[in-house]
Amino acid sequence: MKISIITATYNSQDTILDAINSVASQTYSNIEHIIIDGKSTDSTLSIVKENSDKISKIISEPDSGIYDALNKGIKNATGDVVAFMHADDIFANNNIIENAARLFQEQQTDSIYGDLQYVAKEDTSKIIRYWKSGKFTFSKLKKGWMPPHPTFFIKKEIYNKFGMFDTNFRIAADYDIILRFLGKYKITTTYLPEVMIKMRVGGESNKSIKNIIKKMHEDVKALKKNKMGNWYTVFMKNISKIPQLFKK
Repeated sequence: MKISIITATYNSQDTILDAINSVASQTYSNIEHIIIDGKSTDSTLSIVKENSDKISKIISEPDSGIYDALNKGIKNATGDVVAFMHADDIFANNNIIENAARLFQEQQTDSIYGDLQYVAKEDTSKIIRYWKSGKFTFSKLKKGWMPPHPTFFIKKEIYNKFGMFDTNFRIAADYDIILRFLGKYKITTTYLPEVMIKMRVGGESNKSIKNIIKKMHEDVKALKKNKMGNWYTVFMKNISKIPQLFKK
């Protein structure tokens, strides 16, 4: 089983090397790492090219945002499974891909997901939030539950069958695709009960109050599009994040 890891970058010179090395350090051997760079103006691309021996494919050209870049990555992926390693993220340990591949083969599932830790930007050992996913149920999805998208590994055939990211969403296309796959089309999924990803705090959707409000509006739009809920669902989705602040 080949697993394609897609990393979208734009002016990510401070963190991109950590992401590259995190993928390269995985014990699983059949990995395809694809870098989609949005024509960075800092030294991101230079760092990527200096480490090209660890990377399967590099594409650098202007894009229309993160989801457009991720869609390019999906189109170029030749693996059986597609996953994402954002430029600010790292794998929690060197066995994540191996454990994910084993679970796919044992469970014959369409997708897998796990837990995620939000960590300090300058010190990835300092945990800010612990997103413990728990097992999936359809009823939980309708109440605002979702897996952390960076941990959501999906078979390439699912994207081919049900579509990629809807770029009409600027912030919530990941939530839309989770609702579409797990809710509308009811693909199978399996929980890997371990921290898979460490994500540095400061993501796009939480940068400002304006972005948080925009994210909530887009969440409602995604819910209505997939006939899965309304503002109450979004309220429950946000309330469910509070316990994450107390788990370390």
